[in-house]
Amino acid sequence: MGFALAGVGLGWATGLFRITPEQYGLPEAAPGPLLPYLAAWTLIGLAAAGVLRAAAAKVPVYAPGVISLAVTGLGTRLSLGWRPEWPVLAGMAAAALAVAAGWSLMALRPVLGAKNARP
Repeated sequence: MGFALAGVGLGWATGLFRITPEQYGLPEAAPGPLLPYLAAWTLIGLAAAGVLRAAAAKVPVYAPGVISLAVTGLGTRLSLGWRPEWPVLAGMAAAALAVAAGWSLMALRPVLGAKNARP
């Protein structure tokens, strides 16, 4: 949970120069409220972290927290600067969860292959 919240904070902090009012000639990236995007990426980050932690409960997973932090931070940064419509945000969420699931499947590959192996 901490890594997901840190990812949202990191995405917000790195996108701060595009969120604030115009300064030094850089206009705001997109108008609109920020809170729905921050809440959405918090939930997406928690879901990604949950997928990685579920795999880590079975086998050692390399850096599950770092993966959830990176996926959540990148998604938050893109969403705050661009403010996509909800279908596009859902696609971004699906991509983030696919990355988490793929990372988990790479860790689970020896376990899944051992169950299907013939003696």
